Amino acid sequence: MKDKQKHIVKVTGTNICRFLLAVVFIFSGFVKAVDPMGSFYKIQDYLEAFGVSSWVPDFMILVGGITLSALEFVIGVLLLFGIRKGPATSLVLLFMLFMTPLTLYLAIADPVEDCGCFGDVWVLTNWQTFWKNVVLLAAAIVIYKWKDHIFSFVSEKSEWLISLYSIIFIVVLSLFCLRYLPILDFRPYKIGSNIPKEMSMPEGAKPSIYETVFILEKEGKKQQFTLENYPDSTWNFVDAKTVLKQRGYEPAIRDFSIIEQETGEDITQEVLSNKNYTFLLIAHRLEVASDSNIDLINEIYDYSIEHEYAFFCLTASPDYQIEEWRDRSGAEYPFGLVDDITLKTIVRSNPGLVLIKEGTILNKWSNNNLPDEYDLDNALEYIPLGKQKETSDGRTIAYSFLWFVLPLLFVSGLDILLVKRERRILKRLAEKKKKEEELN
Repeated sequence: MKDKQKHIVKVTGTNICRFLLAVVFIFSGFVKAVDPMGSFYKIQDYLEAFGVSSWVPDFMILVGGITLSALEFVIGVLLLFGIRKGPATSLVLLFMLFMTPLTLYLAIADPVEDCGCFGDVWVLTNWQTFWKNVVLLAAAIVIYKWKDHIFSFVSEKSEWLISLYSIIFIVVLSLFCLRYLPILDFRPYKIGSNIPKEMSMPEGAKPSIYETVFILEKEGKKQQFTLENYPDSTWNFVDAKTVLKQRGYEPAIRDFSIIEQETGEDITQEVLSNKNYTFLLIAHRLEVASDSNIDLINEIYDYSIEHEYAFFCLTASPDYQIEEWRDRSGAEYPFGLVDDITLKTIVRSNPGLVLIKEGTILNKWSNNNLPDEYDLDNALEYIPLGKQKETSDGRTIAYSFLWFVLPLLFVSGLDILLVKRERRILKRLAEKKKKEEELN
């Protein structure tokens, strides 16, 4: 009786650990897959913290980010269905054996602000991440040791099909979100957000104190300035960064400010309070921005001039890179200087386009789906493009769920029918053989 109870405890405990790991890995892989550029930026942060960013080409970082999200997602699916038990339990154990010591180091040394394990959906501190990984490592050890107690929902014949479809689904999803924009946006600059409102403070709350530091160069000498002592136009812009001086209440958006490149004036309120439409071309680094659609961008600028809409290109690039972009693209639009991280948060495309009105984000486009002359055939007031784009995270999640689950349900249902059919055939053969033996 005791042996039976021990067996039940082992089976129950193993499968609880298996489902816990499955849910966490599927969730983690999915939220990374819908924002591949977010994973790219986070891996860059890690590499810069370890001082090896110059060793790894950008395309390898991007491939690594997509591979990581796909690996997590597929491991989770394998554990959920209880298939490929050997490889799945070995991979999840190796994964946690690597990540747990790494996150302990991150918690102690604190080289990056957060691990990025759940993207922008759920931001954990480094210590929270470490203790989360301790729990997952314990669960991984349990399922690796007692993998034979994991029950499966499908037969071995369907394992390869589920595995293959999971890989195809998550990689295609990543590539789609990379080419266009994330299908789910959990950042404060999502469509429908009002930037001034997201920057506002509750009554009585003490704000965190930040300072924007500008690095400028003159006659080969670099020097740091703030808004209070920003020099004249004889200094060339090199870089900008936002520094936390004192932590307090932090609104969703806390580091959005625009400095006009030519004059050095702060034009943030002018842009956000404009009651008319404003196009913001976001190019966080012009030196690596795609120039494949520069003609179309110039046409959108001409359209904005024709209809008296404001148009700014926001960048964190230095002055000489702005001049090179002007020479390369023929750009006549004005430039504004914004913090690099802020720009990468606003839109996951370089360049990307954002349409705002009175500080509210109405629409976003990646460089690969910019509006053209067929979309901009009238003033924005009279065409759908001038209305706030309808978005629903719930609907998007439901569609993604159905795209993934329905084919797997079909495969699972077909698998059950085939297994039942096979059992009936084996039963008939056994009955036939028994009758033949009785006759003999």
